Amino acid sequence: MKAYINREQYQQKLRRKKRRLRPRLWFFIVLLIVFITMIIYSCSTLFNWNKDNRNVKKIEEIIENNVQPVEKKEQGKLINPPSETDSDYWYYINIPFYDVDFSKLLNKNPDTVAFIHIPNTNINYPIVQANDNQYYLNHAFDKSKNDAGWVYMDYRNSSNFFDDNTIIYGHGRVNKTVFGSLKDTLTDKWQSDKSNYVIQISTPSTNFVYQIFSIYTIESESYYITPAFSTNEKKEIWLSTMKERNIAPINTNININDKVITLSTCQNNNGGRIVVQGKLIKQQPK
Repeated sequence: MKAYINREQYQQKLRRKKRRLRPRLWFFIVLLIVFITMIIYSCSTLFNWNKDNRNVKKIEEIIENNVQPVEKKEQGKLINPPSETDSDYWYYINIPFYDVDFSKLLNKNPDTVAFIHIPNTNINYPIVQANDNQYYLNHAFDKSKNDAGWVYMDYRNSSNFFDDNTIIYGHGRVNKTVFGSLKDTLTDKWQSDKSNYVIQISTPSTNFVYQIFSIYTIESESYYITPAFSTNEKKEIWLSTMKERNIAPINTNININDKVITLSTCQNNNGGRIVVQGKLIKQQPK
């Protein structure tokens, strides 16, 4: 026989049902808010990322239109030449200097200290230097706010490139702007071309050519970005460590008399770094 309930019992039943449904409803509301927030954040991040990249491209075009680097084939002054006649050093000193007129660059940004070029990469940029290592992480060459940042020298270094270790930083952008194409140095294609293993630097007073001796990836640390050493022994240990990290098919001799340049960029969001290091092999006063 079917049981009937009165009005009061029915309302109590409805209230119990609503109480059971209320937590679920709030859960779905919160979930929806989180989902919408994530979509808005992702769209905003993508929009800002594209905007920053477009601004960097515009600055690159301005630089290309105002700066015309030229190759100088003079031998220049040889730095710390080896005694071995079969050393690759004698091959790389034939790489020409990369000479830049800094008058227009300095007018656009007085923080400009050098210009860097690496064969078969997109790295062809003015190098700037601030009073800290934070400013150019999120400012472009024209000093506008930009999360792409710019290529910059460690504030601890002297801009004459005569420190034990001159350190240059840049973001590893996915679209290969700034130091984004430094990851190309990890590929077999790039490493298979012997002529790629050089870094050409031009400053307002001097041109330099560096021979690359080490390419590697590593978790974030401060040891490889040590700018100077208090003793020859410490520098020798450091040089040996840097060379041992190399993963490229090169075997370049280095010693305590060598001046080193270190290029550093992010490999991933977990603190990984891509590092390229070279030793100074020749220079040319302007």
